[in-house]
Formats: sequence, structure tokens, C-alpha cells
Amino acid sequence: MTEVTKAPQSKETASGIRPDFRDLYRDHCGYVWNSLRRLGVREADIEDVAHEVFLSVYKRFADYDPARPIKPWLFGFAYRTASDYRARPQHRREVAEDDMDHADQNPRADEQIEAVERRALVAQALGKIELDRRAVFVMHEIDGVKIPEVADALGIPLNTAYSRLRLAREEFADAVKRISAQKGGAR
Repeated sequence: MTEVTKAPQSKETASGIRPDFRDLYRDHCGYVWNSLRRLGVREADIEDVAHEVFLSVYKRFADYDPARPIKPWLFGFAYRTASDYRARPQHRREVAEDDMDHADQNPRADEQIEAVERRALVAQALGKIELDRRAVFVMHEIDGVKIPEVADALGIPLNTAYSRLRLAREEFADAVKRISAQKGGAR
């Protein structure tokens, strides 16, 4: 008879309480999905790629330091998995804006249209940023993670993280201007 491996359980540490893996999955699955979407994973593939992320997290769960924030740690896994995903030959393409477009549940139609257009613009502009810089940009600007934590989560030097953020901000602003001008000229 084969022995079933149990998920790591909660245990007290000197610096805090280690979360139960099932709780971690339940509480942060949505965050990982949104991060993967922002990193260019196609909507049709997000479920599979998210499972790959959590398999990697499970394998390294004993390495997690409960004294540190969990989201940057999870984002590091999502970033590396999304990078591997995008490197596969069948996924070497920019994400179409429709892949990242989700209907807003606001009751007024004009608000829904405006929100969808803003999200499509952001998604399209994010797609124009090189993946390494996009990861820093998403973590800092969208998720609100401090740059030292971003650098730690992505395994890059602090000055590299600041440089990538600066370049990503410039690329994002330029992409928004270009896309807005194209849409304005198309009307």
C-alpha cells in the first residue's frame, strides 16, 4: 500500500505562524490568477498555469518564512511560471486585449463600458512592457509591494528592481499614449 503525503500543517515558529497550505491556496488563489493574467498568461490557460504555480509552492512550502509577507513570495512563483509558460513555442505571442478583458458588474452601462475600456487599455499597455520589467511594475504599481520586497521575491538586485520599475513606467506611459492616439485616430 502506498503512503499518501499530507500537505504541510500549520506550526508555530519563532517569528509567526506558518499557514496551512490549504488555507494559503484558498486565500491567495485569486491573487495568483490575477497575477498570471497580468503577466500575459492567456485566460484559457490560467487554471493550468495556476496549478503549476501552486505545485511549485507546495514543493517549497517548507522554505517559506512566516515573518515575511506571503504575496511577494507567491508572486515570485507566478512570475517564474508565467515566464516559462511564455517561453513555450505555442505561447510566444503578445496577449490580445480580449484575453484580459472582464466585464464589470456595475449597474450602469456607461460605467461598465468605461471600466472595460480602461482595463483593456491597461492590459494592452502591460502587454507592451518586457516581461522582466512588467513583473516589477505589476508587483509595485498594481499590487503595492515595496521595491525591496519585489527585488527579494524576484531574486534580483535592489538597483536592478528600481531600474526596471523606471523603465517599465516609461514604457507603460508611452504605450498608453500610443494606444490612446491610435484609438482616437480610428474614430
